[in-house]
Amino acid sequence: QVQLVESGGGSVQAGESLRLSCAASSYTYCMAWFRQAPGKEREGVSSMDRYGSTRYADFVKGRFTISKDNAKNTLYLQMNSLKPEDTAMYYCAASMRTWCRSSLGQDDYNSWGQGTQVTVSS
Repeated sequence: QVQLVESGGGSVQAGESLRLSCAASSYTYCMAWFRQAPGKEREGVSSMDRYGSTRYADFVKGRFTISKDNAKNTLYLQMNSLKPEDTAMYYCAASMRTWCRSSLGQDDYNSWGQGTQVTVSS
């Protein structure tokens, strides 16, 4: 399994921005960001496959942008116009399955990071 380490979380005011990073220990075919707020189930935020195909959850479209630096094996999530409802633990996920495609389904990923906390206050 690939090791994933997230960073970049923090506490911000509504309307501000954060950029999350996820460093992978090796190349991955598909990667994604998920989040889990207290008392809620984990949900998909954004994903990208090796072809550059991306997916976004409706609640972040137009505000968040996913990108990847393949030379550094690092996934990013640029989060703009943050809202209090974006407060959650954000997790990076990866798939080493060569046939994987961009997906917001948790079962499509077999490696997970420890998470980075994002807190947005109003």
